[in-house]
Amino acid sequence: MFDMMKKLQQAQEEMKKIKARLDTISVEGSSPEGKIKVNITGNRKIKGITFVDESVMSDKDQLEDYLVMAMNDAIEKADNLNETEMKSAAGSMMPGMGGLFK
Repeated sequence: MFDMMKKLQQAQEEMKKIKARLDTISVEGSSPEGKIKVNITGNRKIKGITFVDESVMSDKDQLEDYLVMAMNDAIEKADNLNETEMKSAAGSMMPGMGGLFK
């Protein structure tokens, strides 16, 4: 019982380390044609938005659509990164339990 509690505590510490590391990793999402780029951390916090082609700013509807697409693309990439990191930690901390996060 004590051994299991110790492993759970180690797993919690490892998860904290991973979350801290994910704050230092950036991924980039983009809109169609790359007109807008969104930079986001592995923990899904937006760091910046870049308008590569400012012509998109002249059409409010297109701007809104492209912003949503770029943010969704960035969030999807951050989610994939986050999931990969968590699975890796779960697999190394508790062999055989990594399947819980699939």
